[in-house]
Amino acid sequence: MKSPHYSSIAEIAESIRLKKVSPVEVVAAHLKRAEVLQPKLNAFVHIDAEGAQTQARRAENVLRKGAVLGPLHGVPITLKSCIDVAGWGCPAGSMLRKEYVAQVDATLTTRLREAGAIFLGNTNTPEFLMAYETDNLVSGKTSNPWDLSRSAGGSSGGEAVAIASGCSFGGVGSDGGGSIRVPAHFCGICGLKPTPGRIPATGHFPSGAGAFAWIGVVGPMARTVTDVRTLFEVMAGADPGDALSAPVPIRLISDAQLRGMRVGILESKALGEVDAETDAALQKAANDLAAQGFVVEPLALSGLERVIELWWFFFGPAIAHLFQPSVAGQEEKLSAIFSEYLQFATTRVTLDDLLSACAARDLLRATILQQMHDVPILLSPVSTITAFRHGEGTWRPGARHCYRDTMRFSQWLNLTGFPGASVPVTISGEGLPMGVQVIGRPHEEELVLAVAERIENGRGPWQAPPL
Repeated sequence: MKSPHYSSIAEIAESIRLKKVSPVEVVAAHLKRAEVLQPKLNAFVHIDAEGAQTQARRAENVLRKGAVLGPLHGVPITLKSCIDVAGWGCPAGSMLRKEYVAQVDATLTTRLREAGAIFLGNTNTPEFLMAYETDNLVSGKTSNPWDLSRSAGGSSGGEAVAIASGCSFGGVGSDGGGSIRVPAHFCGICGLKPTPGRIPATGHFPSGAGAFAWIGVVGPMARTVTDVRTLFEVMAGADPGDALSAPVPIRLISDAQLRGMRVGILESKALGEVDAETDAALQKAANDLAAQGFVVEPLALSGLERVIELWWFFFGPAIAHLFQPSVAGQEEKLSAIFSEYLQFATTRVTLDDLLSACAARDLLRATILQQMHDVPILLSPVSTITAFRHGEGTWRPGARHCYRDTMRFSQWLNLTGFPGASVPVTISGEGLPMGVQVIGRPHEEELVLAVAERIENGRGPWQAPPL
């Protein structure tokens, strides 16, 4: 068997079931790796070594008794530090939440625990998750394992780094504008942004209500699409704590359903220009799908200019307005990244503005769904860029790496509520991972993952960073 640090969830779970390796050994190896790499990468906010070892011993005892095992039995995973785990701090990168300790598990945490997962710790984020650079005043800066001078992405940057570096087999991030998909793209792993409500966000901060619920979701991250699917199936399902929770059953996608399926290569000037390497990565994925029997052709979507404008209305002014009561009078405790977000996002929001934006969102979503009636899957870049250098990302309009320009390929899905998965395809000339995005219609995550898996098959084995 390959190094346990880079084995898949399926491989390590089978080895544990067959007693080729014990949960105690696997957890010990991952705790050691996290200890060694944490000073270099700073992926973690909290490592619960004692708790993980206790969980591992319990998992080994269950194995000895011959009990029925869950699909994640004995598998060490991590969670983004905005998702509640009872007894752990959950600061979401903010000094204003530094003392917060979760009293109960988030719903998804409970489901992962019941499936046998072992929680190693939680991972770093930018303050209140509002940037694509993972840096804050509580835990500091997280670095990309492919190049320490570069960003891991955000806001699930710590999670992506823990997984890419072999400290964790997989885990959970959250995504309000690419916050799962962009770090996955930057760090060379896979991530799924599901339809709102498909995985309950109960126990996530910010809470899934109002504009947060429309824009933000929680979702799985791992090194392979198969592992992302395993995590998704464990966490998916209705929950009364999530207002958008949907009792959508898990679907199985057969080879026959995929044969001859139309896939559109997304074209839209509204999303920005990509460089030659990004275009080549996209064409490679398209060619791999075509070689496997898909009908791949360009598809121009209309309406995305307005979609991007509305995404910023909700992610910017609307959500900044919701943050104001909690930060008022405590501005000196805010990070530079979050202060910059507030600087450019804070404008007056009227009731008329909000109602008009809600109506326009629904109408645009319907328009785009009509355009995808016969083309259930789209293929696009995740971003117009690979991982930028630390400090280059910004909310400042007109800057080279302004988030509102470089991340549009991901952002529009959060306004419309469409699922999207990032899957690594190749390595850039600078030695950085390059992913593509597989986009589907609402509640069709299984189809998105099935197509992403075909891209992965065409690419070949997953490539680890040069640590």
